[in-house]
Amino acid sequence: MSVSIIRRGIFAAVVAASAWAASAATQSLIGQEAPDFALRAVAGSNVRLSEHRGNVVVISFWGSRCAPCRTQLSALDRSFKTYSTAGLDVFGINVDDNQLRALETAGSQSVSFPLLLDPEKNVSRRYDIDNLPTTVLIDRGGAIRHVHRDYSAKGEALYLTQLRALLNE
Repeated sequence: MSVSIIRRGIFAAVVAASAWAASAATQSLIGQEAPDFALRAVAGSNVRLSEHRGNVVVISFWGSRCAPCRTQLSALDRSFKTYSTAGLDVFGINVDDNQLRALETAGSQSVSFPLLLDPEKNVSRRYDIDNLPTTVLIDRGGAIRHVHRDYSAKGEALYLTQLRALLNE
């Protein structure tokens, strides 16, 4: 076996272990109280998470260069429009370094819920975000109940099932 093949194997193992560790860190938030934050909204007033205690909250961390993020924001908007009267709040938190791009992308999104800016990534670090989109579902008591580290149509059905269960609690 050549040294190059061995190095590639070691590199692949390190990458896989890092991904698993990051996923484990995010998953370790489940059952914990959601870290509070106050962020500037792109439009409207600023948002403080603790002011939404008593409602089910969905937080979607997204970036302007992430196509699945934009698809997910649209799907979350449909859920928000359907379940907001039942006590659902949704927030999209942008983690772009380039705030001009973040504002332009946010302006092109047609969503009914607040899009927030986390330019220093203080909130995303507290939630151990290392993958976009990452979606966090928080129960009415403020505890993180589910964390999803990607988006797919299959995942959307799971989100809806989990949201309905949280709304019915």
